[in-house]
Amino acid sequence: MLIIRGVNVFPSQIEELVLRITGLSPHYQLELTREGYLDALTVHVECLGELSSEDARARAARDLAHSGKSYVGVSVTIKVHEPGAIGRSVGKAKRLLDRRQL
Repeated sequence: MLIIRGVNVFPSQIEELVLRITGLSPHYQLELTREGYLDALTVHVECLGELSSEDARARAARDLAHSGKSYVGVSVTIKVHEPGAIGRSVGKAKRLLDRRQL
Protein backbone atom coordinates (compact mmCIF):
# COMPACT_ATOMS: atom_id res chain seq x y z
CA MET A 1 0.00 0.00 0.00
CA LEU A 2 1.17 3.52 -0.81
CA ILE A 3 0.03 6.74 0.83
CA ILE A 4 -0.17 9.51 -1.77
CA ARG A 5 -1.32 12.92 -0.51
CA GLY A 6 -3.11 11.25 2.38
CA VAL A 7 -4.90 8.66 0.23
CA ASN A 8 -4.25 4.93 0.54
CA VAL A 9 -3.42 3.58 -2.92
CA PHE A 10 -3.02 -0.11 -3.64
CA PRO A 11 -1.08 -1.12 -6.76
CA SER A 12 -3.85 -3.63 -7.51
CA GLN A 13 -6.27 -0.70 -7.90
CA ILE A 14 -4.00 0.85 -10.53
CA GLU A 15 -3.63 -2.50 -12.31
CA GLU A 16 -7.41 -2.88 -12.43
CA LEU A 17 -7.74 0.53 -14.06
CA VAL A 18 -4.95 -0.17 -16.58
CA LEU A 19 -6.67 -3.39 -17.66
CA ARG A 20 -9.95 -1.53 -18.26
CA ILE A 21 -8.48 0.85 -20.85
CA THR A 22 -8.50 -0.54 -24.39
CA GLY A 23 -5.09 -0.46 -26.01
CA LEU A 24 -3.01 -0.55 -22.83
CA SER A 25 -1.01 -3.63 -21.91
CA PRO A 26 -0.82 -5.09 -18.39
CA HIS A 27 2.86 -4.09 -18.18
CA TYR A 28 3.16 -1.04 -15.93
CA GLN A 29 5.34 0.50 -13.23
CA LEU A 30 4.53 2.99 -10.51
CA GLU A 31 7.06 5.75 -9.84
CA LEU A 32 6.99 7.65 -6.56
CA THR A 33 8.58 11.09 -6.44
CA ARG A 34 8.44 13.96 -3.99
CA GLU A 35 7.25 17.41 -5.03
CA GLY A 36 8.01 19.76 -2.18
CA TYR A 37 6.60 18.01 0.89
CA LEU A 38 4.05 15.90 -1.00
CA ASP A 39 4.46 12.56 -2.73
CA ALA A 40 3.45 12.24 -6.37
CA LEU A 41 2.63 9.12 -8.37
CA THR A 42 3.45 8.54 -12.03
CA VAL A 43 2.14 5.46 -13.81
CA HIS A 44 4.32 4.22 -16.67
CA VAL A 45 2.33 1.87 -18.88
CA GLU A 46 2.96 0.22 -22.24
CA CYS A 47 0.56 0.49 -25.11
CA LEU A 48 -0.41 -2.29 -27.48
CA GLY A 49 0.26 -2.05 -31.20
CA GLU A 50 -3.23 -0.69 -31.85
CA LEU A 51 -2.32 2.63 -30.19
CA SER A 52 0.12 3.73 -32.85
CA SER A 53 -0.77 7.42 -33.01
CA GLU A 54 0.13 10.04 -30.42
CA ASP A 55 -3.52 11.13 -30.26
CA ALA A 56 -4.66 7.62 -29.34
CA ARG A 57 -1.98 7.37 -26.65
CA ALA A 58 -2.90 10.78 -25.24
CA ARG A 59 -6.56 9.76 -25.14
CA ALA A 60 -5.70 6.50 -23.30
CA ALA A 61 -3.52 8.44 -20.83
CA ARG A 62 -6.32 10.97 -20.26
CA ASP A 63 -8.86 8.16 -19.69
CA LEU A 64 -6.56 6.41 -17.23
CA ALA A 65 -5.82 9.65 -15.34
CA HIS A 66 -9.53 10.42 -15.08
CA SER A 67 -10.29 6.88 -13.88
CA GLY A 68 -7.50 7.12 -11.32
CA LYS A 69 -8.83 10.38 -9.93
CA SER A 70 -12.43 9.17 -9.67
CA TYR A 71 -11.78 5.56 -8.55
CA VAL A 72 -8.69 5.88 -6.35
CA GLY A 73 -9.19 9.50 -5.27
CA VAL A 74 -5.78 10.91 -6.13
CA SER A 75 -4.39 12.61 -9.22
CA VAL A 76 -1.74 10.60 -11.03
CA THR A 77 0.50 11.38 -13.98
CA ILE A 78 0.28 8.86 -16.83
CA LYS A 79 3.05 8.16 -19.33
CA VAL A 80 2.25 5.77 -22.17
CA HIS A 81 5.31 4.06 -23.65
CA GLU A 82 6.06 1.90 -26.69
CA PRO A 83 5.59 -1.88 -26.34
CA GLY A 84 8.61 -3.40 -24.57
CA ALA A 85 9.79 -0.09 -23.05
CA ILE A 86 9.21 -1.15 -19.45
CA GLY A 87 11.87 -3.56 -18.24
CA ARG A 88 10.94 -7.15 -17.55
CA SER A 89 12.40 -9.03 -14.62
CA VAL A 90 12.76 -12.73 -14.03
CA GLY A 91 10.32 -13.88 -11.37
CA LYS A 92 8.18 -11.29 -9.63
CA ALA A 93 7.57 -8.07 -11.55
CA LYS A 94 9.11 -4.88 -10.12
CA ARG A 95 6.08 -2.60 -9.98
CA LEU A 96 7.32 0.24 -7.78
CA LEU A 97 10.19 2.66 -8.32
CA ASP A 98 10.70 4.83 -5.24
CA ARG A 99 12.61 7.95 -6.33
CA ARG A 100 11.85 10.03 -3.22
CA GLN A 101 14.76 11.57 -1.37
CA LEU A 102 14.18 10.79 2.28
